[in-house]
Amino acid sequence: MTSPSPPDYNGPLSVQGIRLGSAGAGIKRNDRDDVLLVEMAPGSTCAAVFTRNAFCAAPVTVAREHLSTQPRWLLVNSGNANAGTGSRGLADARETCRLVAERTGGLPRQVLPFSTGVIGEYLPVDKIASALPAALDALTESGWERAARTIMTTDTRPKIAGCLLMLDGQAVHVVGIAKGAGMIQPNMATMLAYIGTDARVDQATLQNLLADAADRSFNCVTVDGDTSTNDACVLMASGHSQAPAIAADSPHYPAFAQAVQSVCDALAEAIVRDGEGATKLIRIQVQQARSEAEARQVAKTVAHSPLVKTAFFASDPNWGRILAAVGRSGCDDLDIDRVAIWLDDVCIVEQGGRAGTYTEEAGQAVMAQDDITVRISLGRGTAQQTVLTCDFSYDYVRINAEYRT
Repeated sequence: MTSPSPPDYNGPLSVQGIRLGSAGAGIKRNDRDDVLLVEMAPGSTCAAVFTRNAFCAAPVTVAREHLSTQPRWLLVNSGNANAGTGSRGLADARETCRLVAERTGGLPRQVLPFSTGVIGEYLPVDKIASALPAALDALTESGWERAARTIMTTDTRPKIAGCLLMLDGQAVHVVGIAKGAGMIQPNMATMLAYIGTDARVDQATLQNLLADAADRSFNCVTVDGDTSTNDACVLMASGHSQAPAIAADSPHYPAFAQAVQSVCDALAEAIVRDGEGATKLIRIQVQQARSEAEARQVAKTVAHSPLVKTAFFASDPNWGRILAAVGRSGCDDLDIDRVAIWLDDVCIVEQGGRAGTYTEEAGQAVMAQDDITVRISLGRGTAQQTVLTCDFSYDYVRINAEYRT
């Protein structure tokens, strides 16, 4: 058994047994693909996690209903979220599933629908129907890169990651795509992610693995603190690899789980790097917390702070903003004298105040970087957690102010 390759994988972007086809329906624009059809080979297994937003979109509701019926197809559209559309939205989502089933010979319940784009507008079912023949004709196992572009909304670039590992001398591929740049604070179990593998994995194992991987990756990133109505992540396993079948208690499970995790991690980081208007990637590492939950709570409080994020955009080492965010994060009985904070290797806070060795010049040098790590030690336990975020720039306001124009 070998370890998976790192996230900068340059292998083939294809998974045997999973085909993807893209087409243009003109949902919002006429100059790009905006409908994606994914076909899984018979016998494939499929797992998914979804947004916890109470106002979840119609396709999320329908996809949850259909997940237990051995899905064979995914239908994704960009340009329209089909969210906040009431009973008509549900009917429209179900109709698109019926249209796919009609053309493929499957059952509507074997189709999982997904939508991303503007909230509160009805889904143009007729446009999607007209694009389905072209999407079916375009189905190919090497369609991942085109698919990554098809699902983009305010993204500036496609997000793709892959991993290859060998199990008993047999290759197993894991390839994933994602979209998301704004309204990003996934809380799963307007981010979408689709990951495929040719491994043989039973559905229960696949579901547990995905839930854990998403919790450690997509649920540890935030651009703006907003959880979308449409967030979803799907993991498909075609079973076409000649490698041994993978179960939760199999000796190959840890390596396979790490391969999936590395793809999720790479996609999650790509989302933050492409955050709307973002100029910097910021890692908030919280250490010596009482629990992982506490560490994540502190990290997200800092990551969500508009004052912290705008200071990073300005390259201003305003350490007081970070300290204030830690102080309001909700830690019970926090001993501020034990708190220490670093910008990369520059200690800026110790014993609850400015570090004696800190200089503004040293802090400024770190803040001028494009990739910054904020390390926070709470001095009250052994747990740790890392959250990825980005800065707030003028362009974030512009992009979201002009989103519907």
